[in-house]
Amino acid sequence: MFLYNSATHKKEEFKTHTPGRVEMYTCGPTVYHFAHIGNLRSYIMEDVLERYLRYAGYDVNRVMNITDVGHLSSDADTGEDKMLKGAKRENKSVMDIAKFYTDAFFEDCRKLNIKRPDVVQPATGLIGDYIKIISRLVETGYAYLAGGNVYFDSSKLSRYYVFNDHDEEDLAVGVREGVEEDSNKRNKNDFVLWFTKSKFEDQALKWDSPWGVGYPGWHIECSGISMKYNGEYLDLHCGGVDNAFPHHTNEIAQSESYLGHPWCTQWFHVHHLNDLSGKMSKSKGEFLTVSLLEEKGYDPLAYRYFCLQSHYRKTLVFSWENLDNAAAAYAKLLNRIAGLKPGEDVDQAAFDEYRAKFLQQMGNDLNTSMGVTAVFDVLKAKTGDATKLALIGDFDQVLSLSLLEKAALKRAEAARAVQTGSGEYAITGEGDPEVDAKVLARYEAKKVKNFAEADRIRDELRAEGIEITDVKGGASWRRV
Repeated sequence: MFLYNSATHKKEEFKTHTPGRVEMYTCGPTVYHFAHIGNLRSYIMEDVLERYLRYAGYDVNRVMNITDVGHLSSDADTGEDKMLKGAKRENKSVMDIAKFYTDAFFEDCRKLNIKRPDVVQPATGLIGDYIKIISRLVETGYAYLAGGNVYFDSSKLSRYYVFNDHDEEDLAVGVREGVEEDSNKRNKNDFVLWFTKSKFEDQALKWDSPWGVGYPGWHIECSGISMKYNGEYLDLHCGGVDNAFPHHTNEIAQSESYLGHPWCTQWFHVHHLNDLSGKMSKSKGEFLTVSLLEEKGYDPLAYRYFCLQSHYRKTLVFSWENLDNAAAAYAKLLNRIAGLKPGEDVDQAAFDEYRAKFLQQMGNDLNTSMGVTAVFDVLKAKTGDATKLALIGDFDQVLSLSLLEKAALKRAEAARAVQTGSGEYAITGEGDPEVDAKVLARYEAKKVKNFAEADRIRDELRAEGIEITDVKGGASWRRV
């Protein structure tokens, strides 16, 4: 497999510290509000990546944090705590807010077929681990105390900026949201490892530490959680491109200073989902959620299909028209699969050939659009329906679009009899009402001996790639 590595700025062969084993970490949500569909694009693509790695034969240990403390509204180290902001907004405790929105996040993931990671760790659960890391950084001179807080000293590093190929807008997330200068810092790139009571007197969650009662900074939690569950060597770190700076940059700085050796070799960043006005953000007020898509009548998996049609390293533009197009394409795909008839033997040679192509296509920097195309290639293949269904089910282990399950439901719906004025005439097909209507019109024309009209309808359907077979008591049709 070849993946683009944000740390080296090039596509590289994917390698792991332990052969056959992937230690994978994905930055989880800050659970102060619902996730918007822009956030969820990253989790969809990370889910496909994990599924592909397992499909390719790797043993994957995927770890995710839940940020329930320490994430400030500036995305740097100043500003209001996001969790406290959410608690004030809804007049609830911080932990009540955290539980509600954690549950809501995983419910959205369920609807989008996003697999739950092997380990999900709330940040509040490992305070002792963060204190241990910070203590060593202070002892070794990589951190200092100032104004009651503990800061990481970025001047100790030979290289601080790692992801310097990202757009200036992406790198300036913290600046855009109103970061105020912190006079306690020795250097502009220094960041807080531990806040004490000298800041945010109304902070709801505080713990004892060697530096006073306080709480950890946002960046230290991911380092601590990953080291606990992934070990000292991380193979693959994932997140949205807006996490690259400062969050992931600071993770590298503190982790490698603590460990004394390189920490993570591969960085996977998913680019933004924009609406027509620009980058999606909760700060805009109204924002798009999975629940809103459902209220408007969309299957959440149509949104997953929409995401898979684009490469993860390209900005994706959301509009209702674009989603409508994806939903229509997804429905047509399901209809075509529903028209396949199971039952015959699988052609193993054809199966192996198409599976190898899918592995190669998806293994080229997680090219999901080619992965979807591979499904259509199978539908057009000169092989039997059983082989096609087996391949589609195999590919869907990675794409996770519920193709066989939803196609089976459509197949059952299409098998229902269509009533005519003179009795029952059963039409079976792929569940397309327009085609069903034409097949029925052909029957009505034949019934009154208007064979010219019946032939015209048959030829029209044939030109559309639809083959009709007359059977006792009705007709069946399929796309060829």
